[in-house]
Amino acid sequence: MAFEGLTEKLSAAFKKLRGKGRLSEADVKEAMKEIRMALLEADVNFKVVKQFVAAVTERAVGADVLESLTPAQMIVKIVNEELTALMGGESTKLTISSRPPTVVMLVGLNGAGKTTNGAKLAGFLKKQQGKRPLLVACDTFRPAAITQLEVVGAQVDVPVFQMGQTDPIAIAQAGIEHAKKHGNDIVFIDTAGRLHVDEELMDQLRAMKAAVEPTEILLIVDAMIGQDAVNAAKTFDEALDLTGVMLTKLDGDARGGAALSIRAVTGKPIKFVGVGEKLDQVEVFHPDRMASRILGMGDMLSLIEKAQQNFDAKKAAELEQKLRKNKFTLADFYDQLVQLKGMGSLTDIAGMLPGMNAKALEGATVDEGALSRTEAIILSMTPAEREDPSLLNNSRKKRIAAGSGTQVVDINRLLKQFDLMQQMSRQFSGKQMKRMGRMGKFGKMPGMPF
Repeated sequence: MAFEGLTEKLSAAFKKLRGKGRLSEADVKEAMKEIRMALLEADVNFKVVKQFVAAVTERAVGADVLESLTPAQMIVKIVNEELTALMGGESTKLTISSRPPTVVMLVGLNGAGKTTNGAKLAGFLKKQQGKRPLLVACDTFRPAAITQLEVVGAQVDVPVFQMGQTDPIAIAQAGIEHAKKHGNDIVFIDTAGRLHVDEELMDQLRAMKAAVEPTEILLIVDAMIGQDAVNAAKTFDEALDLTGVMLTKLDGDARGGAALSIRAVTGKPIKFVGVGEKLDQVEVFHPDRMASRILGMGDMLSLIEKAQQNFDAKKAAELEQKLRKNKFTLADFYDQLVQLKGMGSLTDIAGMLPGMNAKALEGATVDEGALSRTEAIILSMTPAEREDPSLLNNSRKKRIAAGSGTQVVDINRLLKQFDLMQQMSRQFSGKQMKRMGRMGKFGKMPGMPF
């Protein structure tokens, strides 16, 4: 999980501060020493660490903090604000050209995931912003890059323009003309990369930049390579004047040094992050939300957004009415589990909840095997049995077990879970349901398997 080690060490440092009634300047400096070590171990650039610790210390030893009734909380607040500032302060949106199409050049080294993440971004903008993206295959250096782009493009339902392994600049120009003729309002140009930065690569990218005059030049870089990601960002920026960065594999980077260093070293914002292997696992980068997660304070806004994206509003409204009338059925139960599965791993969800120990749920997911068994069991029932499980006597259970390839014990386990959920649903008054609806406009998941 991203920033796991840093979160633990910062939490330990703050815990020591909370154990003191009033803080002395020595207490603050001791805590800053621990924070400094935590950041260095998280592979944050040492110059960035030095500047960060100096800024926090200067604010933390002020009279307003040392004389406060809750000085430890004040220091957490200062660290939170300085972390947010370190990562850019606020989210930076993709610049949209006033004269479509918007042209986005994707650059980076091989292995960073330019091709896959170009498709992720195209799918994200299509789904979230109603854009009509086009992917242009300009990586004529790497074998099978064109085929890969066509495959991932098809998976996110975004068209791909390609002309084979000819001149990449000619392909880019033709792709932009194709977009103009076919109403595509944003073009992602998948460029060639190398295993290392070399002058030949940079010359080709400079020539393409001059030829297509892109609105955005986004560097796709692997967060897991730490300071090498920062060095790559600096080199590409010096050659091309990047407009932003997309960090991939942030979910697998337990240290987080790249995310905390790139903005400070290059001055260029992180605009997007890849948070998983699936093509829909991409997020806008919010520095304030990320700082909150790092400090173990959760990220409820992202959790709500994730839920809203995965939960069907119409079904949620229908479910609310069923819960009000205590008519929650086994079919509804299954539907909720499917929607929950779409939100990702329980570790990710736990990381967004304030005070939740995400590490305790590391690797936990909605059990797909159990979900498949649940689906098979429910689909083997008659409509009447799904609506009223009290009809399920032993002979019916044996029939369902035979039809679903399960055992009667599996059916009994499912019915027990369902019964517990029904008991929970009876506790919700109409007033509580209204309040839940106002909070998020998405259905409560009474069947959460955790």
